[in-house]
Amino acid sequence: MNLKPLGDRVIVKVDEAESTTASGLYLATEAKEKPTTGTVLAVGEGKLDHGNLVKPQVKVGDKVIFGKFGGTEVRHEGEDVLILRGDDIYAVVE
Repeated sequence: MNLKPLGDRVIVKVDEAESTTASGLYLATEAKEKPTTGTVLAVGEGKLDHGNLVKPQVKVGDKVIFGKFGGTEVRHEGEDVLILRGDDIYAVVE
């Protein structure tokens, strides 16, 4: 991937939506809930805050949880990715 996020932005490959329920029932496309987890593909340099450079707290390869309505969906080289601000990422899954 040759997208380079600017500032405190992070590029995330969003996980696939679940197609079945826990009991094994198949979900219609309209019933699938938008995923809020994914894998970090690229990280920006950071942003200036009162003259200090503050870097995002994630790194490439981290599995993260982010806000349901945050970010911008982009299709690049046949791949759907999400560009988020560092503040839109809530946690790293360890």
